[in-house]
Amino acid sequence: MSVGIQAFADLNSWSNALSELGLVGLIIIPAISLIFIALYALYFGVYGERKISAFMQDRLGPMEVGKWGLLQTIADIMKLIHKEDIVPKAADKFLFVIGPGIIFVGSFAAYAVLPYSSAFIGADLNVGLFYAISIVSLEVVGILAAGWGSNNKWSLYGAIRSVAQIVSYEIPAAIALLCGAMMAGSLNMQTIVQAQIQGDGLGFLDYFLFQSPIAWLAFLIYFISGLAETNRAPFDIPEAESELVAGYFTEYGGMKFAVIFLAEYASMFMVSAILVVMFLGGWASPLPNIGPVALYDWTSGAAWGAFWMISKSLFFVFVQMWLRWTLPRLRVDQLMYLCWKVLTPFALIAFLVTAFWELYVGRW
Repeated sequence: MSVGIQAFADLNSWSNALSELGLVGLIIIPAISLIFIALYALYFGVYGERKISAFMQDRLGPMEVGKWGLLQTIADIMKLIHKEDIVPKAADKFLFVIGPGIIFVGSFAAYAVLPYSSAFIGADLNVGLFYAISIVSLEVVGILAAGWGSNNKWSLYGAIRSVAQIVSYEIPAAIALLCGAMMAGSLNMQTIVQAQIQGDGLGFLDYFLFQSPIAWLAFLIYFISGLAETNRAPFDIPEAESELVAGYFTEYGGMKFAVIFLAEYASMFMVSAILVVMFLGGWASPLPNIGPVALYDWTSGAAWGAFWMISKSLFFVFVQMWLRWTLPRLRVDQLMYLCWKVLTPFALIAFLVTAFWELYVGRW
């Protein structure tokens, strides 16, 4: 039985086993992934970035609340929850309130189609990649509503900058992802992962990144575009503190500020997860079989899949944090030049070469 067929068998047996458990199997166990997302965004993402930035700047970071400052993030969350909900007098109340909600939904709704393992996916849509790209784009509407509704010039400038940046960088990002979709022949994210499993035990050598001479370019373009879409440095001009205070969320505080903040961390993981699914085998083990040492076989399975998927994605979240605290911010003109005159043309080249390669050469 091929690995792809085995994966479908795992999925079916897992689903049947869950349905037999009743309420626990149908609601509580599937909610584990949502709990992980909430824990990551609420705690590990924030605490991790504080510690990583402190390490890079030769300081300690949070140390006072709990051992190694482990409870500092929880203390901050409690503070934000207890803050008074203030809406500026001159603001458009409807847009001001609904903006953070749209940003939050746009960031977290895309998690529904992420394949965490062969037997663990929220919604196995045949247009999963299209859905993920589309629903993440919803953030633009929330950002514009937040910036416009604040009735503040800094917020409006930040919102317009952010919308221009996200809409521009979605073009090279989408073209780069189409390269992976062409190689798999599907928009289903579970199928895209299974297309990177040949059953020969070669591990990472079966990933799309190593199966085409141009895949590395699409991989790089999507990662750079993903940084811009999440407003991370060096593309953080929408919230440039030295120019716009905090950009489109200057007027926000309390829970509304926390929601916007958490949506950014959710988007960081989402961008990393899509990158892993499209080019790095998703939940597939990277370890190859070496003679009698069957590393690939030993590290494959439903539970191992979730481990590899989350580990690979968190590595690229770490890289995003690393770049934020390393690179200086680009100017607006430099940001647009990079998108329209560098990334978009090279993304089109990668698309055409991938199409030619898949049509006339195929996989190595």
